[in-house]
Amino acid sequence: MTNSTVSTAANTLPLQGKVAFVTGGSRGIGAAIVRRLARDGASVVFTYQNSAAEAQALADSASTSAAKVEAVQADAANAAALQAAIDNAAAKHGRLDILVNNAGVFVPGDIAEFSLDDFDRTLAVNVRAVFVAIKAAVAHLRTGGRIINIGSTNAHRMPFAGAAVYAMSKSALSGLTQGLARDLGPRGITINNVEPGPVATDMNPPTGDFATLMHGLMALPRHGKPEEIAGMVAYLASEEAAFVTGAGLKIDGGFAA
Repeated sequence: MTNSTVSTAANTLPLQGKVAFVTGGSRGIGAAIVRRLARDGASVVFTYQNSAAEAQALADSASTSAAKVEAVQADAANAAALQAAIDNAAAKHGRLDILVNNAGVFVPGDIAEFSLDDFDRTLAVNVRAVFVAIKAAVAHLRTGGRIINIGSTNAHRMPFAGAAVYAMSKSALSGLTQGLARDLGPRGITINNVEPGPVATDMNPPTGDFATLMHGLMALPRHGKPEEIAGMVAYLASEEAAFVTGAGLKIDGGFAA
């Protein structure tokens, strides 16, 4: 092997030439995932619901000469819009290699006052949309395809009142991931569930009384960084994770330990 061959191999990005689709990618953990996948060489299409300017700014800043990033408006709860966005992305790029189901909602409330509308919205985004996106993606994924769901450590531990429905919705992803690992394994497609704990975002600031309470429940008393979650996603999307499927991977600072 010549030195030039070694140099070329060393400079190859781990996701070079891949195409990824990320739901709910305009902010927080989703935005970090978009940036990391693009940095690793994948072209990325991500959805957003509102804030078109913010989404476009992310697409512009995350794009590289090797990986284009595109923002597409689609409500995850709208099955037709979500399926169309995935089909269009695959048609435009000629392939689809990675699906990341990141879109999610958190609606807290005591069971006595929790409305059916809020219940239905939680399941529509956190569970039904994941199923819809997977069903759409598997029509395009080939051997080596990757599906990565963003669940929550709260599927295993919910030490606070008022979040039962959210915890239930994230628990559903565990069963879906394990079951689909059996369905998709023969096709050479892996599916895994990343389960973050408290992560520093605009919606979950790492300071304040509630943050201090959460830190007291953790082995590592701090919020995670969105980039740390993105790192786990990037690993699962890579060739290095080819033998990982049906797994629930907690990245929660020991919140559920």
